Amino acid sequence: MTPPAGGGGVTPAAEPAAPPLRIALVGPVAQSIPPARSGSIETVTAMLADGLAARGHEVTLFATASSTTSARLHAVFQEGYNRDTDLWPWELCELFNLAAAVERAGAFDLIHCQAEYAPLSLALTRIAPVPLVHTVHHAPSAPEAALWSRYAEAPFIAVSRAQAERLAGLDVAATIHHAVDPRVYEYRAAPDDYLLFLGRFTPGKGVLEAMDIARRTGHRLVLAAADNDYYRTAVAPLVDGARVAYAGEADLEAKIALLQGARALLYPVQAPESFGLVLIEAMMCGTPVAALDRGAVRELVDEGRTGHAFASPDALAAGLDDVLALDRGRVRARAVERFRPDRMVDAHVGAYRQIVAAHRRQGRTAAARGLDAREAAGRARARRGTGVRERQP
Repeated sequence: MTPPAGGGGVTPAAEPAAPPLRIALVGPVAQSIPPARSGSIETVTAMLADGLAARGHEVTLFATASSTTSARLHAVFQEGYNRDTDLWPWELCELFNLAAAVERAGAFDLIHCQAEYAPLSLALTRIAPVPLVHTVHHAPSAPEAALWSRYAEAPFIAVSRAQAERLAGLDVAATIHHAVDPRVYEYRAAPDDYLLFLGRFTPGKGVLEAMDIARRTGHRLVLAAADNDYYRTAVAPLVDGARVAYAGEADLEAKIALLQGARALLYPVQAPESFGLVLIEAMMCGTPVAALDRGAVRELVDEGRTGHAFASPDALAAGLDDVLALDRGRVRARAVERFRPDRMVDAHVGAYRQIVAAHRRQGRTAAARGLDAREAAGRARARRGTGVRERQP
């Protein structure tokens, strides 16, 4: 068996001689950063903030006061609106948090805004004196991208090539995959005897398909997610506690233990997704992935090395044994190679520097145009003062 790779956390490594960036990182304020339980956006935002700070950049995280970060923390709200139900509508809470960063824009070189769905920050693109960079964490529809293109000059950082393709008409400044810390998601060579479904209970996540695949292949399946109406009506009647067990919503420690113990992660996603953080979390633990080929899946899963992407549930059921036979050490090694935090952080720094440089060039060009216009106006006024008439073109 290939020995597992380790390390890969973000350390204060030397960068080329360039001044540190002053970065405002605006996270969502639905809950704390990082989250107490589930929340891929909050997890990635926390890792990015800490990684940038470890690189020596001046980072201010705009998040709830309940957040934990090695960056500076600026909080508009003590708790997120998922906990404090008086904070509603949620869009107003997100706008207040965003406005707090834009009001202090002079202290930053750029502002990077993370949003689950709508990039509310777009509307402030032409108001902020520094670049507003936007990242959304879903697969936008064509009408959404068309609406966003009203601010076609606004720079986006896509989380996958699959998502970037959906951002037609927009300025995709970079495509940067998420990361997982291998020091947190540790490798386990010998799993227990179950398959795992870990994700929200929605039709698009494919939980019913996961249960059907487990039944058809004779494997025990563990479900881990927060219960909701869909779980209670569509899923719970099929949970018998033996062949299909429900583990509830897992905190970080429990989630890692479940991933480490699974023979494979089932990911029969029905709707295309922009990323799928649980895929790389599983692989970092050495757990191979059996997924449907939707959205960014094939982009993240190395076919025949870290898992398989199948065309249909039938094909997944038929090919599951091939997934279970994959070398867990090789799965882990490839995950560390591709998805360790320092790669994500370094890619963001490179994108930030390019965005800031382009913004400053545009500013100088606009200033020069303004100066030329003012000089021309001054010459015209001087001519009028001396009775000299300008020749019309």
